Amino acid sequence: MMKKIHAIWSDKRFRFGLVAMCYTLWVIWLGNYWWLFGLPVIFDLYITGKVKWAFWKKNYKPGEKRNKWLDWLDAIIFSFVAAAFLRMYFLEAYMIPTSSMERSLLTGDYLFVSKVAYGPRVPETPLSLPLVHNTLPVINTKSYIESVKWKYRRLPGFGTVQRNDVVVFGFPHGDTVLTKEPQEDYYKHVRISGKENVVRAFGPVIVRPVDKKDNYVKRCAAIAGDTLEIRDGKAWINGVQQPAFPGIQYTYTIRTNGTSINERILDRLDISYHEDGFDPTLPGYRRMPLTNDAMEQIKKLPNVVEIVQNNDIFPHDFPDSPLMIFPFTENNRWTRDNFGPLWIPKGGATVALTLDNLPLYRRIISVYEQNTLAVRDGEIYINEQPADSYTFKMDYYFMMGDNRHNSLDSRYWGFVPENHVVGKPAFIWFSTDRFKKFPMNIRWGRLFNSIK
Repeated sequence: MMKKIHAIWSDKRFRFGLVAMCYTLWVIWLGNYWWLFGLPVIFDLYITGKVKWAFWKKNYKPGEKRNKWLDWLDAIIFSFVAAAFLRMYFLEAYMIPTSSMERSLLTGDYLFVSKVAYGPRVPETPLSLPLVHNTLPVINTKSYIESVKWKYRRLPGFGTVQRNDVVVFGFPHGDTVLTKEPQEDYYKHVRISGKENVVRAFGPVIVRPVDKKDNYVKRCAAIAGDTLEIRDGKAWINGVQQPAFPGIQYTYTIRTNGTSINERILDRLDISYHEDGFDPTLPGYRRMPLTNDAMEQIKKLPNVVEIVQNNDIFPHDFPDSPLMIFPFTENNRWTRDNFGPLWIPKGGATVALTLDNLPLYRRIISVYEQNTLAVRDGEIYINEQPADSYTFKMDYYFMMGDNRHNSLDSRYWGFVPENHVVGKPAFIWFSTDRFKKFPMNIRWGRLFNSIK
């Protein structure tokens, strides 16, 4: 039996047919039939052998000693090509850089992100170095050339973004980046300080295409067509409260009898107390992040006198202001904890446009869907035509971090367009704690955990 299988596999015509079939299925999935010109290459590789495609490989004569350096080069090139292919269409590694998703995802978690969950995006900037995102390490220069651009297109995937999914996506405001502060929101600083002052202090600026924006990870609170409202920090979708995920946390003001809470207790409960420690003038903690379970445990401690959730009401508490909270106008009187109701735009739906609701849709119309937008003499013009309504081209999402009081999310920059969605985190493959030293910094219990 094994000899028969070996004989079949040794038949170059069989191997060509198998590879050609898989390649053709991939081209059909890709939807770009120009790639079918690759079939003659496969035919030559397996059948005719007229062209030496792997020019770096050496054909050894019987008994000739192998060159280990050429063998290593062959293995490296194969690994590089395979890794680039997998990263582009199937899985991409991602590291959690901030605490916006704690306690569901922790700073220092390393994830594999599934691109087939929602369908991989065909690169809009195809002339790019593989295995890097938007900058080259060390020399810190862009890794792509914009002379060739393709339209947005997404290949078929296993599903679409659903409410409460954890999603990786391109930062919506990441099309303009300050070179001296690349992690900051350029548009936020412009609203607060003015463009000239911001560029003078932190510029020059870099303009990035959609598929080269920095990636963020948040939970999808609402999908296209939903109506979202946040009441005292709790999200309500279409009149139904969002499920209470165990990892969601808020900050609390904790008053004690004058003594601090034992750090061993905080460590045992996985509470981050490093950024906002004990304040003896309170006495207690002004902004301790707690999940609901941790809050119940802290409440039982003998030195805790009072524990109250921090809720921002209008007018805003520092540092939030109307210039920070979407849609950046005082008219709505929204805060991070009392927000909406807000309808999430859906592709194909039409909305009546007024000067009052235009701030909600301004960036969608002018940036994400690339129309010219102007207001003259109290009248709205789209593509130089008077407009009292607008029909959306794409679906949009409202994303929120599980660390509700320490997350810059859709409450601060608005909607996430469908063409910004990268994929869905599959599992954590490694995790380290920045506040501990090796080897105690490795969070062994989080390795290979799935993400919910």
